[in-house]
Amino acid sequence: MKKILSFSLLALAATVSNSSALADEGQWQPHQIKDLQHEFTRIGISLSAKQVSSLDQYPMNAVVGLGGCSASFVSAQGLVVTNHHCAYGAIANNSTPDNNLIKKGFLAKTMQDELPGGPSQRIYITEEVVDVTDKVVGSLGDLSGRARYDAIQDKRKLLIKQCESDPMYRCSVSSFHHGLEYYLLKQLMIKDVRLVYAPPDELGNFGGDIDNYEYPRHVADFTFIRAYVAKDGKPANYNKDNVPFKPKSFLRINANGVKKGDGVILAGYPGRTSRYKLASEIQFAGQWSYPTQVAMYNDTLDTIERATKGDAALEVKYSSTVKSINNRMKKRLGLMDGFKVTDIHGIKLGQEQALLEWIGKDQSRAHFAKAHTQLSKLIKQSQRGAKRDYYLYYAKNSSLLSSASRLYRLAKESEKPDSERELGYQQRDIDRIKSGLKRLKTRFATPVDQQLWAMYLNEYLAQGDDVSVAALNQALGLKSEMTLSDIDTLVGQLYQHSQLADFDTRLNWIGKSVAQFEQSNDAFIKLAIALYDINIKFEHESKEMAGLLAQVRPLYMQAVIDFNRSLGKPVYPDANSTLRITFGTVDGYPAKDGVYKTPFTTLEGLAAKVTGEHPFTASKKLLSAIKNRDYGQYEQKSVDQEWSSSWYCGILTCYEPATEAFNSVPVNFLSSADTTGGNSGSPVMNGKGELVGLNFDSTYESITKDWYFNPRITRAIHVDIRYILWMMKHIDGADNLLQEMHIVQ
Repeated sequence: MKKILSFSLLALAATVSNSSALADEGQWQPHQIKDLQHEFTRIGISLSAKQVSSLDQYPMNAVVGLGGCSASFVSAQGLVVTNHHCAYGAIANNSTPDNNLIKKGFLAKTMQDELPGGPSQRIYITEEVVDVTDKVVGSLGDLSGRARYDAIQDKRKLLIKQCESDPMYRCSVSSFHHGLEYYLLKQLMIKDVRLVYAPPDELGNFGGDIDNYEYPRHVADFTFIRAYVAKDGKPANYNKDNVPFKPKSFLRINANGVKKGDGVILAGYPGRTSRYKLASEIQFAGQWSYPTQVAMYNDTLDTIERATKGDAALEVKYSSTVKSINNRMKKRLGLMDGFKVTDIHGIKLGQEQALLEWIGKDQSRAHFAKAHTQLSKLIKQSQRGAKRDYYLYYAKNSSLLSSASRLYRLAKESEKPDSERELGYQQRDIDRIKSGLKRLKTRFATPVDQQLWAMYLNEYLAQGDDVSVAALNQALGLKSEMTLSDIDTLVGQLYQHSQLADFDTRLNWIGKSVAQFEQSNDAFIKLAIALYDINIKFEHESKEMAGLLAQVRPLYMQAVIDFNRSLGKPVYPDANSTLRITFGTVDGYPAKDGVYKTPFTTLEGLAAKVTGEHPFTASKKLLSAIKNRDYGQYEQKSVDQEWSSSWYCGILTCYEPATEAFNSVPVNFLSSADTTGGNSGSPVMNGKGELVGLNFDSTYESITKDWYFNPRITRAIHVDIRYILWMMKHIDGADNLLQEMHIVQ
């Protein structure tokens, strides 16, 4: 290392060290970003925070949601890039045992070759976000319990109806800060989405469940899809005559990628976080919820494996389900391990105590103390019923029973004026209900579903009187002494005496009257009718609790916000699947004592992992390209260590780090951006707003960030754009797409 004796550099290095310690925590609403220009300046983002906060300007008008994942437009012809696992359903939807696109991968060389994504594949473009807090809760007064819940729902439905006067849009009213604020989101909904290009599963899911949430990673977790509309430019269902959608903007792609220390912006639709929950809620999750869920996930996977073993068609049908369950289970395991390593319960207790001490210093804050006491009591009450609700959910978790129950509920709700129907059963929801019923065509098989349901019922009975629901036992003829074999025989009769496994039969029940349902001899429809009253009873209980919490938790959140403001800290809301922006820097992390994980992985690292055994396989073409160093313009000669993040200073001397040799194509990389589930597919942009990667995962040590953000070890994992471009050019020959995109150097 080169020595530089400089008191000014020493002082500057100390300043840098303090700056780098600042957390990149925050899943910010777009309108909040304009107040964070100082953070953009800190990490070197050249785009103004004001521009990034605008949904009408680049780059935010190119960011889209997929309903559970995120994505972005990358061409003027509606081309969208997202994660491979986010488009897995579209790939599976077009796969058969004889033409398994999951295994082979897919590339449409022309638009005419692109394949329908399936009935549930959607692209959502957020165009407006409007504060409607006063319209939702401004006149609720002292309404409590279910009355408060119903009043909020009625106001939400009215706002949604007004927003959806134009049928091109899908609108929602979402709660922020746990009911303290409400925002109306207006989204253009693209219904014709087609599969364009996906790598084979061996690369798109390289490392499989073994590497899931781990690092270093070497995953080609990307897929291209395309948005189509009718010739008049309006969203329409799939039609061969539809044309590519023309977005207001699309992301430029920077083929040079990023280096360590670079600032990045990430935007998308993070699912759920719980950073403002009470310590008691963390304790309950760690001691009961997560272990119970892991046990059920394991049982489900074991049952699916037994039921599909040796049948290629069934394995394809359930591949998406298995992938999803494995991902959720690994996350729960990571949360449990994280709670053991870091005392997050203790940290939250400390934060709670600091808040209560602040409240106690001023009598005018006494209402906050009362809210905390009431909230604690309600949470305990809610947790007492959690076990029954959990096992009852699984006891009714047959795909055909779920379909029958939803169809019958639709018939019951259809007897009411549309404005009085339950959300999810209004006229606006019919297409979504149809899509759910259609999806079973490619993700359901009677023998598998029957074995799963029998297993779930066996688990339900094993819990004894703690969860037993007499109405369910009576409707099904369940008895406590039944064995799994007895249960399987019992439910087998239901499947034999139902026609709902037939695609057309399911769809034909939409629009039928309550009387027609009640005259049916279909076994699952009869069971759905028998369970209707008890389902409504439990639903009312749930609404009563939700209404009580909706009165107390917002007040507690106001205390949290006021407390943080007194410390000079802005507060972002917990993630709730709405559009958010986060930022950070490209950097590694100390994984454990003596182990530092570097921010980039390489093609050589990928090749070294290949064993020839699933899930560590790769094509001969890819391995040959690595061996021959056929990297072209995408080879990164070195990874410059920025002095701002890695200079080391002694008492009087600062040392300049040596440049590290790299000489490869970067595959995956890390950043300190704050992400969670739902951010999969989120565009990772450099300081100019150019696409440099796709978010796809978090490190195992980071999983607990859903509860607590630890800046020292929290890292998100991204696919490097250079790996994507290299695969397109050197492996799969996707020149048609490369020419379509705007790539800058």
